[in-house]
Amino acid sequence: MAEDLTETQTEKKVAELAPENWKNPPKLMDLKGDLESSDSAHNAQKQRIDTWLDYLHVRGQAKPKTLKNRSSIQPKLIRKQAEWRYASLSEPFLATDDMFKVEPKTWEDAESARQNMLVLNNQFNTQIDRQALVDDYVRAATDEGTAILKVGWISEEEEYEEVEPILAFVEDEDMIPLMQELMAMEENDPTRFKFDVPIELKKALEETKETGRPMKPLIKDYETVKKTRMAKNHPTIEVCDYDDVIIDPTCKGNFEKASFVIHRFETSLSELEKDGRYKNLDQIMVEQNSSALADADNTMPTPEGHNFRFSDKPRKKMYAYEYYGFWDIDGTGVVKPILATWIGSAMIRMEENPFPDGLPPFVTAQLMPVRNSVYGEPDGELLKDNQQVLGAVMRGMIDIMARSANGQQGSRKDALDVTNKRKFQRGEDYEFNGNVDPRAAFHMHTFPEIPNSAQYMLQLQNFEAESMTGVKAFAQGINSDALGDVVAGIKGVMDAAGKRETGILRRLAKGMTKVARKIIAMNAEFLDDEEVIRVTNKEFVTVRRDDLAGNFDLRLDIATAEEDNVKAQELAFMLQTMGANLDPGMTKLILRDIARLRKMPELAKQIENYEPQPDPMQQQLQQLEMAKLQAEIKKIESEMVENQAEAQYKGAKARETSSSADQKDLDFVEQESGVKQEREKELRGAQAEGNIRLESHKAGLEAGKAALEQDNELATELDKYLAGSIN
Repeated sequence: MAEDLTETQTEKKVAELAPENWKNPPKLMDLKGDLESSDSAHNAQKQRIDTWLDYLHVRGQAKPKTLKNRSSIQPKLIRKQAEWRYASLSEPFLATDDMFKVEPKTWEDAESARQNMLVLNNQFNTQIDRQALVDDYVRAATDEGTAILKVGWISEEEEYEEVEPILAFVEDEDMIPLMQELMAMEENDPTRFKFDVPIELKKALEETKETGRPMKPLIKDYETVKKTRMAKNHPTIEVCDYDDVIIDPTCKGNFEKASFVIHRFETSLSELEKDGRYKNLDQIMVEQNSSALADADNTMPTPEGHNFRFSDKPRKKMYAYEYYGFWDIDGTGVVKPILATWIGSAMIRMEENPFPDGLPPFVTAQLMPVRNSVYGEPDGELLKDNQQVLGAVMRGMIDIMARSANGQQGSRKDALDVTNKRKFQRGEDYEFNGNVDPRAAFHMHTFPEIPNSAQYMLQLQNFEAESMTGVKAFAQGINSDALGDVVAGIKGVMDAAGKRETGILRRLAKGMTKVARKIIAMNAEFLDDEEVIRVTNKEFVTVRRDDLAGNFDLRLDIATAEEDNVKAQELAFMLQTMGANLDPGMTKLILRDIARLRKMPELAKQIENYEPQPDPMQQQLQQLEMAKLQAEIKKIESEMVENQAEAQYKGAKARETSSSADQKDLDFVEQESGVKQEREKELRGAQAEGNIRLESHKAGLEAGKAALEQDNELATELDKYLAGSIN
């Protein structure tokens, strides 16, 4: 067993555990002081929740006192209301595979929003037990009034061996097309490149990129290489016990303003050693044969139903306290988020808050919010008195019936003598005394009638319980009698119950949305560089860690059964109203949404993918009708061409006739006015003048021709003379 340390030694160990750049690390006594100061407020809330749970399960102070020969029955009115509440609150979270819808605020963030939605929904569907999480979440909120969720991250590595080739590279121009194809695959289809391309080609591509020349891989030998990979790397969500989370009581209902949150969790030395983040484990005082640690705040309660405890030191259970808060670690007066963990008097972890948002990894959700409190109230707070009254009336009714001599028969003493009494008891015919009326002499005991006032009280308590919670069970507590048994009255009642349930759902959905925001922040920080998310049976999307950051809105997709039913009815009415006038494509869209609202995703998918196949005979008939129409159109077009040609011909004939008539009219006018004679005179004069010029021109040509012949003769004689003189 480790030696007990003094307070000075303990604080020295704490200072050694703090990071080197912390100038003002917190002391263990300071952190424990916050725990002790908040005990009174925490214990007061714990007592209230314990009371609610006692009434829910009819135990402890809610269990009626047992009296001799009296009934001790207690109807579980609160439990009955809670059982109806569980399914209606959990089903909206589980009804769809895509629990989250992530919408971008700007168009630049559209891709990041889509990838975050893929990662989130994949984590909740494959890495987190969503069914168990939602059930615990809803039941904690319904039973205790408040659900406290803790978000964490688990990361585990494992070693494995892989056979890799030993390669040599030679330059080869024939590898250029293959290298280009691999580069394109790496860019456009990284998933296929990662899983389908052999490792020697991947390394050849790397060598090609480095040298700038096409390289061909040559396998010389093989070797076994040890590698590490992530066995687990995903977020975790835990629904905490209300007794294990201590919240700063000064935050006044705003959990985000809490200066500290302390989480008490159960662990062991083996688990702490395996985690690897904890130090000073040798200072933890664990007694080998003791069932509790030395410190009073580390006593482990005995589990209900058994007293089993591990006796060996590595597995012995103990409580650790995890402190998420703010401290002036730099000594500047400005606080920063820190995380510290201790067990007893041993500080085993101290660092800055490792979560990206710098806030405690807790989220609270309330069933019915209470002003200026981070805690809410369950339905049990409203139904305690009703359950007690219901139990008292029920016990009285049972006592009335149980204390009666039902089935027994009595007779007057003077009605039968000894012999006839024996016959009467054996069921034989008997004689009775003549001075006694047999109708008054014999009496059969039966159960007494239950007073109508008792039944009225039972109905009254059920009615009041259902009207306060808005839960419609089998008792006819919520109806439209007060508002009129008409459609408007019924709608008013359903709207009131639906709105109350919707309000609770919104608060629970808000809590789950805060959890998703924290997970998105952790995904951007803790995920591997590439996480392959399976989207469909054939499509894989690669998500890079640096693409997960974006400015986007996170919306949780939830819907109540009542809202879905109303929407489905409205769509069906719309479909019925439009009838055959609606486009088939629009009809398919409306039918798809109705199937989704009715929780029939397979039918919705089939409707979405459905393409009607035409009837072959109808299709052939349509083709023949089309051919007929085309032939008729061609006939009409040919007739139009013929008509146009005939019209043009008739138009030309008409123009010719009109022109001939105009010409005759013109000749008559010119003849009468002398214009024609004057024109003929001018024409003859112009012709005579032209003939004179022609004759003159001919004479000039003849003279020129004679002169040219004379010149040619002189040139010939000159040539002869020159030739003779030369000789």
